[in-house]
Amino acid sequence: MKNLLCLLLVFVLWSCNDDDIQYETVNVAIPQVMSKAEFRSSVEILPSQTIDEAGKIYVYQDYIFVNDEFKGVHIIDNSNPASPQQISSIKIPGNVDISIKDNYLFADSSIDLLVFDISNINNIQMVERLEDVFSYYNYQIPVGTDVAEFGDYNPENDVIVGWELVQQQREVVNDDAVLETFNGGASGDVGTGGSLARFQIVDNYLYTVGVSEMSVFNIENLAQPNLVTTQYSGWNIETMFHADGYLYLGGSNGMYIYSLENAANPSYVSEFIHWEGCDPVVVDGDYAYLTLRGGNECGQQESVLEVIDISDKTYPTLVATYFLENPYGLGFKGNSLYVCDGTSGLKVYDKTDPIQLQLSQTFIDLKAKDVVPMEDVLIMIGDNIVYQYEYGEGTLQQISALDLN
Repeated sequence: MKNLLCLLLVFVLWSCNDDDIQYETVNVAIPQVMSKAEFRSSVEILPSQTIDEAGKIYVYQDYIFVNDEFKGVHIIDNSNPASPQQISSIKIPGNVDISIKDNYLFADSSIDLLVFDISNINNIQMVERLEDVFSYYNYQIPVGTDVAEFGDYNPENDVIVGWELVQQQREVVNDDAVLETFNGGASGDVGTGGSLARFQIVDNYLYTVGVSEMSVFNIENLAQPNLVTTQYSGWNIETMFHADGYLYLGGSNGMYIYSLENAANPSYVSEFIHWEGCDPVVVDGDYAYLTLRGGNECGQQESVLEVIDISDKTYPTLVATYFLENPYGLGFKGNSLYVCDGTSGLKVYDKTDPIQLQLSQTFIDLKAKDVVPMEDVLIMIGDNIVYQYEYGEGTLQQISALDLN
């Protein structure tokens, strides 16, 4: 009887301890891996394809280039903005960004930088591959990830070309969830990217940013660029914008300003710190405009548009704040500021007085992700659709909507 009571006591204690364990649902990012040999032999020029997940947009001459996240680039003939036509695509595993100068297209491919000659858009040729110039993988981890698990990934032989986000039940720990990361080993005819870009071409240099690194490439010889330097850029950098000899890096906790006085070696000037949130930035004159997207994926604060006085580059100062729903990219032309507010659509502000923005127009029946304001048309991407608008007297008029699905 005594032994039975002891066994019952042990069982009860074990059951109580087990009941104390709490579980939660977390988003786990699992890398999609290729061998380096397969990875570097898989670039292809293909006919027009449907798109899986539209990323960033880039405009060069009469063409629109749309990134298909981690898969490559789709090319659209936009010689007639009222009737754009998909014409081809470039399969580039691990691609997120591109930039173009004088008919040479630069594209990231996970750890490599690729160069394509697009002088004949119907006969695109890859002319160079710089291997192992990018070492940051974690900037590609999907937004909303709680834990990244690298499993059997071997950086010596493998390349991460994408991520799968799955939900799993995990034991609650006392510390906040930590995102595990792995650290592996404009002059001329230049195109225009949106505010979500991480690539910028300025004169004879291509600047790229990852989560905490800025890489500088000399592209004086467009077909044979060379890596000049890689330097620390800031924490959790997401975007990069160039204006008047300065680079403005948007990070999840602030905006960082770098001077290009020495173009080959950008120098840190200052930073503007804000609460944690997803943060693209554009600059016009003495003012920077940035959006902060709050919520579970990007921070715990509200979503806002901030106006920052940068007349003194060493001391950027917040001068105005406007509340939004779930903003992404933004752009400007003249006195108009175009803000992509996600599922709340496209919002147009009159910025004649940058400190007193006036909402002048809203497009609500669409999802807006990023914009590229060109001379004659505004080009916007959202929900795998490329929208184009003509500038009217104080209003935008939609002229086309190309579904990439």
